[in-house]
Amino acid sequence: MDFEFTEEQKIVVASLRSFATEELLPKYAHWDRTGEFPAEIWQKMGAMGLLGLRVPEAYGGQALDCVTAGLAIEEVARGDFNCCYGILNSSFAGDLLGKYAAPEIQAAWLPAMASGDKVVCICLTEPHCGSDAASIRARALRRGDHYVLNGEKSAITLLMAGDAGIVFAKTAPEAGAKGVSAFLVPLDLPGITRLPYADMGAKGIVRGSLFLEDVEIPAGNLIGPENGAFSRVMQTFEYTRGLIGLMCIGAAQVTLEETITYTKDRTAFGQPISKNQGVSFPIAEWFTRLTMARWHCYRTLWLRDQGLPHNSEAAMCKGFIPEICMGTIQDCMVLHGHYGYTQDFPVEQRLRDVAGQLIADGTPQIQKLIIARGLFGRDFV
Repeated sequence: MDFEFTEEQKIVVASLRSFATEELLPKYAHWDRTGEFPAEIWQKMGAMGLLGLRVPEAYGGQALDCVTAGLAIEEVARGDFNCCYGILNSSFAGDLLGKYAAPEIQAAWLPAMASGDKVVCICLTEPHCGSDAASIRARALRRGDHYVLNGEKSAITLLMAGDAGIVFAKTAPEAGAKGVSAFLVPLDLPGITRLPYADMGAKGIVRGSLFLEDVEIPAGNLIGPENGAFSRVMQTFEYTRGLIGLMCIGAAQVTLEETITYTKDRTAFGQPISKNQGVSFPIAEWFTRLTMARWHCYRTLWLRDQGLPHNSEAAMCKGFIPEICMGTIQDCMVLHGHYGYTQDFPVEQRLRDVAGQLIADGTPQIQKLIIARGLFGRDFV
């Protein structure tokens, strides 16, 4: 067993630590206060290769291993949690488009996504079904050399800044999960309406709902074979759930480090408050939990790089680690005293931002179900 990162990976961490500290963190609160999409940062991230980590090299990407992508998203989270979604979304879209889309679609969208010039959203969730993704109601009907799409998609990350969406729709409704197809849909087509959300956190990712009314797209925009999308998206979740764990850890880890500095400087009764075990022990406990969680995430991504099963491991990353990170940040907010509850420190914003990951990519209950099925077998759970 080798827990050492490569020299190339260490260079990635060092360069991104500087980027996160010097360029991302100073404007972290700005996007929260304004609700704006950080377009200028997107361009910088594209130039640095962060939006092409899982895009094939032939289309301007890096095609890096999953562990390195994990290192990148963890470091970015230390500066701006919202910007992690650029890595998360482009990794998801890069995997799907890079493996299954027609060459014309790949050439048109992958280089622009990798450079930060275009934003591609993932449009799976619907108002009536989040966890039960196989029950989507959006429809795609083949008419000659085109498909016509109708339906509603909800909770779409980056929708209001998006240029295209990977839209999942039923092409064989009677087949359930085996009747789902995926399509690359430009978001400026007739029949498309977008409405923004007013979220409690992660406001820079400009989420919203998408409405499709007789939206016509070429048949060549089909991603992979017809009726074959559901299993592929589930396999991609096994990857992004590891990334989600690490982006939460990055936010929690930097908050813990800031709190250590704060409690060493803050005095009460003539001494630093860090000398009180009621202060130092919770920090030691959360540091321990974060360390264990971090290595589990990297093991999950390593398993994926090796082509080994990691479904349950990915579910552990998503089902439990955001909750650990929320607990870490909440305790750090308390240790900052009443200042932690103000917007003078980034603690309260990180608490709101990380909270969204309790739900995204499958709730904790769904992750427990996946783990239990791995232990007992599907026939017994």
